[in-house]
Amino acid sequence: MALCNNIQNSNTLNNSAVSYQYHRMANGIRLVFRRNQSVVMHCGVYINAGSRDETKDEEGMAHFIEHAIFKGTKKRKSYHILNRIDGVGGELNAYTTKEETCIYASAMTQHINRCLELFADIIFNSTFPEKELAKETDVIIDEINSYKDTPSELIFDDFEELYFGGHSLAHNILGTPRNIRKFNTNKILSFVKRNYTTDKMVISIVGNIDFQRVVHICEKYFGTQPATVSAGGRQAVTSTNSFAEKRHRHGHQTHALFGCPAYSSFDDKRMVFTLINNILGGPAMNSRLNVAVREKYGLCYNIETQYSLFSDSGIFYIYMAMHPDFKDKIIELVFKELDKLKNIPLSTAQLHMYKMQLIGQMAINNEQPLNEMQSIGKSFLVYDRVDTIDEISAEINGITSQQILDAANEILNREQFSQLIYN
Repeated sequence: MALCNNIQNSNTLNNSAVSYQYHRMANGIRLVFRRNQSVVMHCGVYINAGSRDETKDEEGMAHFIEHAIFKGTKKRKSYHILNRIDGVGGELNAYTTKEETCIYASAMTQHINRCLELFADIIFNSTFPEKELAKETDVIIDEINSYKDTPSELIFDDFEELYFGGHSLAHNILGTPRNIRKFNTNKILSFVKRNYTTDKMVISIVGNIDFQRVVHICEKYFGTQPATVSAGGRQAVTSTNSFAEKRHRHGHQTHALFGCPAYSSFDDKRMVFTLINNILGGPAMNSRLNVAVREKYGLCYNIETQYSLFSDSGIFYIYMAMHPDFKDKIIELVFKELDKLKNIPLSTAQLHMYKMQLIGQMAINNEQPLNEMQSIGKSFLVYDRVDTIDEISAEINGITSQQILDAANEILNREQFSQLIYN
């Protein structure tokens, strides 16, 4: 995916299948929009700030703000914020990752003003009252405890804590009970001021609305905000840790996670490895690991791969949950499949099938307007442009069997994998 070097005040990327429209406000906030024919519109504000932007004492802060931002503004109390969208049948939500925060909503198209005005109010005018923070602290601690009961999710955070060591990417997004109990209004406002700057914000909208009207509404509520600029860049990932660790947990299954360094969000080989990830353990039932382990031998219910991209690093994961007696055999089968991909070139027919599979999955995902709104918002936030499905298809179709071999041999070496096992 190429980067867009600059964006005019407003411009349109025309394509036979889709048309994305862009606008940049004077304060640096960017807008990406696609018109469809639905009576429901989806909109969100993406902020290029997540858990990796926290200091050590702030671990859990980005996620805490995702909760606390709905708890009161200069003109609204918590109930009025929650009722503003839900009261007209819409849905208001938010999420936090290592590198971004998103606040989003779905509602009837006629309520777009209501949604965007509320977004602007909570992003720029939240007061984070101490009384509400105390209540939300208990809610988040309960969320943390609930999360600890889900080993299939917890193992990824534990792995990254070991893998990234003292780097901020090691931070658990939810934080720790000890840490979040220390958060107060002043600390939260300090994080917001440092990270919620207009140069790091993107508005993403998909709906049946005239683009000029969308621009007018966004300018009305967001364009009047003074321009703010982030003070500095993120701490670069300069090294990672290798490890093989086992942790005892009560349960019927053994959970195992293997991970190794992979390409970052800005590496030219990331689409090649996205295809490799899909071949090995993507969502389709014909993924190589699913066929080799589950379909052929019936050794486990869940085996999958995941490719996590960050702005300056990446991780390739292999996750499996199984009966303890099958662990060693499954692991050997897994690395046997990796070796096949490293040593045996894909035939023309195989490569074509895998390409069509990945393209189809991406197209189906974006067929849901909410998914598309989130996809184009994140893409515009990171790359300053959005690729159409035709452009993505062309990039995927250009991948060669030799590129697959080269990337597999660069990444999928057994000695490069760290491992975390819950027994």
